[in-house]
Amino acid sequence: MSDDLLRGLAPQVLGAVVRRYGHFDTAEDAVQEALLAASRQWPVDGVPDDPRAWLITVAARRLTDLLRSEQARRRREEADARLVVAPGPVIDADDTLVLLALCCHPVLSPSSQIALTLRAVGGLTTAEIARAFLVPEATMTRRITRAKRAVAGQSFGMPADAGRLTAVLHVLYLVFNEGYAATAGPHLVRAELAAEAIRLTRVVHRLLPEDAEVAGLLALMLLTDARRPARTAADGALVPMAEQDRALWDAGRIAEGVALITGALPRGPVGPYQLQAAIAAVHGEAPSAEATDWPQIRALYEVLLRVTDTPLVRLNHAVAVSMVDGPRAGLALVDGLPLDADHRLHAVRAHLLETAGDREGAHAAYLTAARLTMSLPQQRYLHARAARL
Repeated sequence: MSDDLLRGLAPQVLGAVVRRYGHFDTAEDAVQEALLAASRQWPVDGVPDDPRAWLITVAARRLTDLLRSEQARRRREEADARLVVAPGPVIDADDTLVLLALCCHPVLSPSSQIALTLRAVGGLTTAEIARAFLVPEATMTRRITRAKRAVAGQSFGMPADAGRLTAVLHVLYLVFNEGYAATAGPHLVRAELAAEAIRLTRVVHRLLPEDAEVAGLLALMLLTDARRPARTAADGALVPMAEQDRALWDAGRIAEGVALITGALPRGPVGPYQLQAAIAAVHGEAPSAEATDWPQIRALYEVLLRVTDTPLVRLNHAVAVSMVDGPRAGLALVDGLPLDADHRLHAVRAHLLETAGDREGAHAAYLTAARLTMSLPQQRYLHARAARL
């Protein structure tokens, strides 16, 4: 029996049980016990013909026991009849997407959405999530517990508009970004978070194969993650894209990402994930840094600005402009951006100043960027750039 089978079925089973019976927190406990029972019984008795239905049935029975026990403890025997879960047919449907939507409910803060998604859908333990976000396990336990209570009474289903799907994609995007470029800690990359974001986005793409933005997000993740093997040196030091050994890039992921975005772009309105994926595809297909089609990247960023005009998009657009029109043109766009507390603004400004020949200004900007980042590899890289000057 493969652990991957149980991990893939877990969110489907939890989604089905919560959709039918509610009680998010208790249902999760019941599903965990069903998964434990499967891990013990299936290696001996064999995997059932319909493992998902088996798990849902066992989880539903365990939920009945847990609810009865809770009611007894609270001395509410008169409510038992209403809370007993009656066995019923198992509907052949994947509730993973609906479970994702519930975890990304707008009543939750973004940090709680991420934590609950990784716990309920990703199957990560509370300790794993706490380590990933560099907080004590007790803090993460409280965060997840509050999130479960907050969504316990919410409607379980996809809303008529696309707002909830947008929230789901945004959470997956945030999880991937934290995995690909950790905001704090000793490591540049948290590969397990990036891998989990890709896995969950694949699930959403499988459920919504015609949604161009879902395909765009998956393409963006694959094209970006393809560069991961070349982003760090043997000692863990950061290697900027222009200096990376492109032979280390994952050609299979680049090919898959390019195929996804090529198929998605003609299907309808172009969204921000598709445009970012298109930019990543230009990088991925360039045989060298010098051969990168920067005019095309600049044009794509200008389209992205019309779709989502944010300071970070403007910062990236400034980099593309500098690669086409020179560092002074990029600096003119960087100055005045409301990102003074973000190390990325100062790192970009330092690079442009260095390229323009202003060594003193670049030195100061590199040190400012190093002071603002919580990532140790980023700090070391920025201090090294400053020391060169």
